[in-house]
Amino acid sequence: MIGVELRKTFGRPRTWVTIAVLNALPVLVAVLLRLTDLAPRPGEGPPFLSAVLTNGQLYPLAALAIVLPLFLPIAVAVVSGDAVAGEAQAGTLRYLLARPAGRTRLLVAKLVAVLAFVVVTVVVVAAVGYLVGTLLFDAQPVAAGTSVSGTSLTPEQLAGRTVMAIGYVAVSMLGVAAFGLFFSTLTDSPLAAALGALAVLVTSSLLFTLDAASPIAPYLPTRYWLAFVDLFRDPVLWRDVVRGLALQGVYVGVLLTAAWANFATKDVTS
Repeated sequence: MIGVELRKTFGRPRTWVTIAVLNALPVLVAVLLRLTDLAPRPGEGPPFLSAVLTNGQLYPLAALAIVLPLFLPIAVAVVSGDAVAGEAQAGTLRYLLARPAGRTRLLVAKLVAVLAFVVVTVVVVAAVGYLVGTLLFDAQPVAAGTSVSGTSLTPEQLAGRTVMAIGYVAVSMLGVAAFGLFFSTLTDSPLAAALGALAVLVTSSLLFTLDAASPIAPYLPTRYWLAFVDLFRDPVLWRDVVRGLALQGVYVGVLLTAAWANFATKDVTS
C-alpha cells in the first residue's frame, strides 16, 4: 500500500508542477541578484542572501530561507491536506477502507507518502539552489568568511552543515505535514484541511511578532524554523536547533496520534 501511495503522489503532474513553481522564486531572485548586484546588507533579508555574490555554494541555504516562511509550508499543507480528505471528496475512501489493509495501514501509507513529498521537495529546492548558485555566482574553493560569526569554514564543513540544515528544514516541515494530515481526517474537503493547517501557521507567525504573546512564543510551531542559521556559527549554537527539533517532535507526535484516533473511529460515508 505504501508503494501505491508513493506512485500516486509522485505520478501526479501537479506534484511536480508544485515543486517547479516552488523553485521559481529562488531562481528568479538569483537571476535578479546576478543582473543587478543589489544584495541586501548583512543581517537584512533572508539569511545568507547577502553572501551569495561571493560564494554561490551558500545559495541552497538562501533558497530554503526564501521559500520557508510561506511558499514551502503552503505546498506541504496542500499535499498533506489532500491525503485523506482528497479520497473522501473523490468518493474513493470507502472502497480503500473496504480492503483488508485497515485504517491504520492506510493512514501510515498516506503519512509515508506525505513525508516523502516533504523530503523530496526540500532536497530539490536545495539542489536547484546549488546549481543556480554555482552557475551565477562565484564558488570559492575555500569558503572564507562563510560562517555567520565571520570565521572561515572549509568546504567539508560547509557541505556537512548544509546537509544538516536541509535535514532541519525537512523536520520543520514535518510539523506542517502533521497539521495538514490531522485536519485531513476531520473534513472531506482538501481545501478546508489545507486552509486549517495554514491558519494555524499564520496565527503562529503573527503571535510571534506580538510582545503580549511572548510567554507562549517558545511553543509556537513556527518559532524555530530559521534556527538552521545557527548551524553556520562558529562554534555551532545548538540551543535553538535542539529546541526546534524537540518542538516539532512534540507537534508531530501529538497531531499524528490525534489523526489516528480520529480516523480509526470516524464514520466514513464518502
